[in-house]
Amino acid sequence: MSVDTEELLKKASKWKEIAPDYHAFYRGKVEVMPKCTIRSLQDFNIWYTPGVAEACLQIEKDKEKAYELTSKWNYVAVVSDGTRVLGLGDIGGQAGLPVMEGKALIFKYLGGVDAFPICLSTKDPDEIIQAVKWIEPSFGGINLEDFSKPKCFYILEKLRAEMPIPVWHDDQQGTAAVILAGTINALKFVGKKMSEAKFTIVGTGSANTRTYYVLKAAGVNPKNIILVDSKGTLGTYRDDIKDTYKWPIAEETNPDNVEGSIKEAAEGSDIMIAASKPGPGTIKKADVEVMATDSIVFACANPVPEIWPWEAEEAGAKVIATGRSDFPNQVNNSLVFPAIFRGALDVRAKTITDEMCIASATALAKHAEDKGLTKDYIIPAMSEWEIYPLQAMETGLKAIEQGVARKKLSKAEIYERAESIIKRTQDVVKALMQQGFIDAPPPE
Repeated sequence: MSVDTEELLKKASKWKEIAPDYHAFYRGKVEVMPKCTIRSLQDFNIWYTPGVAEACLQIEKDKEKAYELTSKWNYVAVVSDGTRVLGLGDIGGQAGLPVMEGKALIFKYLGGVDAFPICLSTKDPDEIIQAVKWIEPSFGGINLEDFSKPKCFYILEKLRAEMPIPVWHDDQQGTAAVILAGTINALKFVGKKMSEAKFTIVGTGSANTRTYYVLKAAGVNPKNIILVDSKGTLGTYRDDIKDTYKWPIAEETNPDNVEGSIKEAAEGSDIMIAASKPGPGTIKKADVEVMATDSIVFACANPVPEIWPWEAEEAGAKVIATGRSDFPNQVNNSLVFPAIFRGALDVRAKTITDEMCIASATALAKHAEDKGLTKDYIIPAMSEWEIYPLQAMETGLKAIEQGVARKKLSKAEIYERAESIIKRTQDVVKALMQQGFIDAPPPE
């Protein structure tokens, strides 16, 4: 093991070592705070009984009034059964709670969205669907998180079809959107066209399955794609996948029925997108060496990418992205989900379509392109907070264009609303820290 690798693994383990102490110090990461005036206890006659009854009666007559008289317009439930938590697998709903709280924190800080962790004690997909339907009156949107496959596909599609509010699975749609943004710019940087580029997709879990469909919707030719699972390339020669969600993909892709594994699939490929087993060594240098000139490698597994970036570069890759913040070109769902929900909530969208995800990804890519693409900068960083209102604007406009928005706002109105809400959140957090209402963390 090289010195660089040792340092990287040491750095990664540092966060695991200090995280429990930090979590214990704050006893959670989010809290509910009043946002209305409380001048005296008399004000509870307005906010609670008897005054609140009139607000209830107005909503009874017109359910849409809930978006004006309550915080439903900005509430999102982060729902999980804990069956596929980060790289931890099936650890259950309660053990997954720190992750869902973290998701809620990112929702608030980067999108101004009030998100609530809802961890379920059932793993039955139909019970999960029913639970989400039961809590719908309180929320303007649902974020499904860390559900195992294949039930994650069934749960998402069923709820999207039957719920009157946006339902989104971040492991599917969020990953697909951020990968699309990186793909757009990586191909631009190396001078290749989306419609002509050849793709190798390593891994057929929830992330890459939805990525395939989003790439196709964005203009990638399915005949130029080969997917690889743990048993080899997908193709119509694979009788073992005939009754699975993989079969429709196999029928559309790999027209030559290329058999083999990653290396065979990557032969002559322009871009490899991996969201599979953490490495190192899942993808080997030999797999990258057979790719086309000026190839692109997205090794998105965490905490260790499928191949170390320097190994991919040594094998000939021109642009490399990972899921880690300590390498260039971090492909991170947090770049998109707060903004997509911000835009969807602000126009009261009934759903989040693939086209809305593509609009968000395109805005994200354009921001980076306008700043100047390099091999180490094909996608913005989370610190570039201006990307969030821009994506929210494009997401909301696409929802209006597609007829899935209840509220029609102008381009300027969507942008200014998103910018104001996000900026207020970040200013409030800074003020609370400065005034000591949020304590300084314990020493590392």
